[in-house]
Amino acid sequence: MLKFYFNGSPNPTKVALYLEESGLPFEPVAVDTRKGEQFTPEFLKINPNGKVPAINDNGTIVFDSNAILLYLAEKTGKFLPAASVRGETLSWLMFIATGVGPYSGQAVHFKHFAPKDQNHDYAHNRYQYETDRHYRVLDGHLKGRRYMVGDDYSIVDMALWGWARMVPFKLGDDAFARYPNVKRLVDEISARPAAARAIALKDKFTFKAEMDDEARANMFKHMKTKAA
Repeated sequence: MLKFYFNGSPNPTKVALYLEESGLPFEPVAVDTRKGEQFTPEFLKINPNGKVPAINDNGTIVFDSNAILLYLAEKTGKFLPAASVRGETLSWLMFIATGVGPYSGQAVHFKHFAPKDQNHDYAHNRYQYETDRHYRVLDGHLKGRRYMVGDDYSIVDMALWGWARMVPFKLGDDAFARYPNVKRLVDEISARPAAARAIALKDKFTFKAEMDDEARANMFKHMKTKAA
């Protein structure tokens, strides 16, 4: 059976959504990143980069959430846009992988987790600006269309949903008002039963909730290691 290494953060949640939508049987394996479980020798054999999500599909190991979505869609033939829009599929999937995800993660870090006794105004403004810019691009693309690629719900929508449902946490409580087309898609996907199951998957396990010194040491190793 496919093993799914995960926690409740955005990237694993979008893979959980695919697994729930497709009906693929899977065994969830909780990885508590605040406890440092992503750095155990056992998990580093699955993903040398020490991040979730990852899957072990009967010996085939895939890590990075967007790679997993593409792998599973090609394997099952489900939620994969038509070959005629292959270029558009890859373009938007990589736009989310290389832009939306990384900038969103940094926006969250500098908004919520960077040390408050240091001045991070430049970094905070840069990542807020770039995250907002990416969502404006997405919102413009979605104007007049129901889904990201073609006429059907696909892995590209799932990839976007994983991060986009967290827009208020990244950009402020009123941020969704700036992206009505993104919000419409997020609301549609969030109303699907599979989305509810994907979000609730983490509740079947106990994850460390406190962002204490142990958690910060495991999540933000750069705080104790000067690289330059």
